[in-house]
Amino acid sequence: MNANKIKIRECESFEDLEACARLQREVFALPDLEISPLRHLIVTKSAGGFTLGAFSEEKLVGFVLSVPGFSGEEKYFYSHMTAVKKDFQNLHIGAKLKWAQRARALEAGVKFIKWTFQPVQARNAFFNLERLGTIIKAYAPNFYGTDYSTIGASGEKIGLDSDRLFAEWHLESEKVKTLARGEKFAETGAVERTIEIPNDWNKLVEMNPQKAIAEQTRIKEEFQKTLTSENLICRGFERSDINPKYLLYNLGE
Repeated sequence: MNANKIKIRECESFEDLEACARLQREVFALPDLEISPLRHLIVTKSAGGFTLGAFSEEKLVGFVLSVPGFSGEEKYFYSHMTAVKKDFQNLHIGAKLKWAQRARALEAGVKFIKWTFQPVQARNAFFNLERLGTIIKAYAPNFYGTDYSTIGASGEKIGLDSDRLFAEWHLESEKVKTLARGEKFAETGAVERTIEIPNDWNKLVEMNPQKAIAEQTRIKEEFQKTLTSENLICRGFERSDINPKYLLYNLGE
């Protein structure tokens, strides 16, 4: 598949939005109760949000959902979900969708987008921090409630808290504008603290669920300490086959 043949456009018809609902089942294997249904996508559009789709020969292969939000007088979009069909996940479609989301938000006069992601997923961390230029100021423990659907290698059900990091995407920051041009960005200031995470979280959960829960607890405690009492901010991520890590800097730098 040629990535240049993937077209990004807004999903406006019932058929397009219905395809987004179906794609969630395929990508995330979620029960219907946890899927954003067609009506949610329609209401989001009516309320000022939008859904961008990635299409291969008019077939939906990915989408990103942007829900309108506000804090005081500030307008922003909450990026509730990004999904890419499994057979298309190595074509940088996720990045194409996110940069198109940025452009669409700026057209609407919105300069800030936020979303959550799992702190323990190294690939997502690198993408959000290094490819898109987000920053992290907040850790949300058990954001969606405890999930008991995970099954370990022994067949036992595992209760995992849905801890999340909040990615803040300041669309007109120098870092984001530099990355949007396809250029590299060099952070200034010294790394004050690092937080290591497992290289393969899903495998750890399957093979040693108790260690996985202990690692999740450690990561949560370290983030809560550094982002609050130590007044640090996370602006980078270092990939590694052994010890990938978040990079934290002084808040004022």
